[in-house]
Amino acid sequence: MDITSSLVIVAIAGLIHASFQLSVSMLTLLSSHTVGKKRSLGRLVLLTNSFALGAGLMTLLLLSTLSLVFSYIISASTSPDILLWTIACGLLAGVGISVWVFYYRKEAGTSLWIPRGVARYLSERTKATKNSAEAFGLGLSSVVGELLFIIAPIVIAALILINLEPFWQAMGIALYTFVSLGSLLIVNGLIGSGHSLARIQKWREENKTFLQFAAGSGLLVLAFYAYVGQVVEVTAIAAAGSV
Repeated sequence: MDITSSLVIVAIAGLIHASFQLSVSMLTLLSSHTVGKKRSLGRLVLLTNSFALGAGLMTLLLLSTLSLVFSYIISASTSPDILLWTIACGLLAGVGISVWVFYYRKEAGTSLWIPRGVARYLSERTKATKNSAEAFGLGLSSVVGELLFIIAPIVIAALILINLEPFWQAMGIALYTFVSLGSLLIVNGLIGSGHSLARIQKWREENKTFLQFAAGSGLLVLAFYAYVGQVVEVTAIAAAGSV
């Protein structure tokens, strides 16, 4: 796979990541509490920017760590690539179907399917956040809280990146991190420019079915593409070479 194709897949994986909504939900909740306490716009922007920075750093660390782990696995074994790709494609498909079925809870609003203990903890931490350091930590937590879903596109991106030269690996990690923050940065920009939180939340509620369908479909399409390109095609080439 050439560099352009690899980076395109990494960007698509990042776009799928961006369609998940826990970080956005926490950002809007943080903003709502900050506005409710009648803090200044400058304080609000500082908190939301710190939150986004924390989410971006955790995403970067997760992708970098998985890439390192996969590179060690491959270097320590003779031919684990197909097995890794098969597992990754199965993970993508499983998560994609799960997103279709129960990503959002069957109730009004944009309540997500995450363990209630985790949801309560994150909600309480959001209410208690008063400074940029706490907001930064909250951003880190928001990524970890949705790891069950975002791990699938991160795994695929990591498997793609380990086959690139170091420079392009760094570019790919930066690309994935930036694209995965797309929805968060857009909402952050809207909040910072004075847009109504109620209008932002209303748009999210009205389009949650589309976002759910897009995320699940994207994962399934990426699973099919990766399986054909990295498992079926490689297996066929290996079989033809052994004849």
